[in-house]
Amino acid sequence: MDGFRRIPLSLRVPLLTAGLMVLLGVVASQQVLSTLGKVQDARIRELAQLQIEALSVALGPHVLRDDIWEIYDTLERAAGETKGRRMIFTVVADENGRVMAATDPVRAPLDSPISALTEGAQTAQTLSVTGDAVQVRLLAPLRYQGRTVGQIMTELDVADLISERLRAGQLLLLGNAVATGVLSILGYLAMRRMLMPIARLVRRMRETADAPEPIPESDLPRGDTEMTRLVKTYNAMTDAVEAKAETERRLAERERFVSLGRLSSSLAHEINNPLGGLLNAADTIRQYSDRPDVVRQSADILTRGLNHLRDVAQATLDQNRLDRSSAPLTFEDFEDLRLLIGPEVSRQEQKLRWQIGASGEALSTFASAPIRQILLNLLLNASAAAGAKGEVSLLVSEKPGVLCLIVEDSGDGLSDAARTRLLSDAPVPPGGGVGLRLVHDLVKELNGCIRSERADHITIVDVTVPLQQSGMPPPC
Repeated sequence: MDGFRRIPLSLRVPLLTAGLMVLLGVVASQQVLSTLGKVQDARIRELAQLQIEALSVALGPHVLRDDIWEIYDTLERAAGETKGRRMIFTVVADENGRVMAATDPVRAPLDSPISALTEGAQTAQTLSVTGDAVQVRLLAPLRYQGRTVGQIMTELDVADLISERLRAGQLLLLGNAVATGVLSILGYLAMRRMLMPIARLVRRMRETADAPEPIPESDLPRGDTEMTRLVKTYNAMTDAVEAKAETERRLAERERFVSLGRLSSSLAHEINNPLGGLLNAADTIRQYSDRPDVVRQSADILTRGLNHLRDVAQATLDQNRLDRSSAPLTFEDFEDLRLLIGPEVSRQEQKLRWQIGASGEALSTFASAPIRQILLNLLLNASAAAGAKGEVSLLVSEKPGVLCLIVEDSGDGLSDAARTRLLSDAPVPPGGGVGLRLVHDLVKELNGCIRSERADHITIVDVTVPLQQSGMPPPC
């Protein structure tokens, strides 16, 4: 069965059709032979009944008178008239079953019991020819004028009927075999032709698995059949696959340009934000050039800010991935952030709350560049959301195995587009800034998580990242 299932459908169905036709031919032949046998049995019963009735009419008076010689003479005449025909041997017995006369007295002596000769005998109503027998034995009551006066046992020759049955059976089997064979071949070829589109479709799908190609119109099945609709559906599918591939190519091309735009925007965003603080430090040096302590402090800020810009540029060159080999995060990085956003906070007369509650050991497990970029983007967005005379807060704390960075503002809260950029991986349309999406990507690379909520008119963005040496699983 498993081997048959491995045969292709285009070959399995024709073979099954041919097999069913052969089975149908065999069943039909058996039915015809059975019907022929029944017809012959009916014919034999009819002949036997006529034979018995004729003998009963001729022998009845002689049996009543117990005239043995007349009975014998009648049997002789009947046997002579049927010479070369059906009756071979006939015995007549009285009511007590004693033989009165027979066509062969040697086989049936006078006054012997007829029961010795009736083994295997049949009645006229159930007479039938079975097997290869060429003779049948019939036992029937001898009736005369409505009464039973004795018994008749006769043997009939049915060799011609058996021969006729065998000849008819042979001719029937030969004819059925030829017809079944021809019909099986025609059925096989017809089914193969009908299933050819499926075989062609399977072959085309196997040969063009990577880039399916439509089947030419010249190879489509004629008419509006299921096969035609199947092939047309396949052609429509190939067109859809080709259109989808073209769409994906165009989307990839568009995404490439969008990525380039995001890359340029990110680079400009990350360079432009610190420039205000750096220019402010340069102005401080120019104004207080006679104060060495102020000059040193401003020079340190310039150095760290320029190093940060170098890290950003290097990260951009490394396919927008941050340089993990940059300097570790320290308290000075937070002071730099405070100085960098200072001009923007002062310009809008905002209140800035700043609290760094983590240990230096915990901070040193992180590279400074990603944390600085995360906080710088969040603080700039918070300052823009808080507006004039608003409030902005940065709270950094250390919990078991994690570092918590919380940025708060008194603005109206994040818009749906901003929440999508910050909290989800869903694609966003180009434009509208890249700061929040960059924060999302950086936190994800650090195995951290971001939560945003609004309470008491305050928008809270909570960034939690695991300490590098803690071995803790991601907090989200």
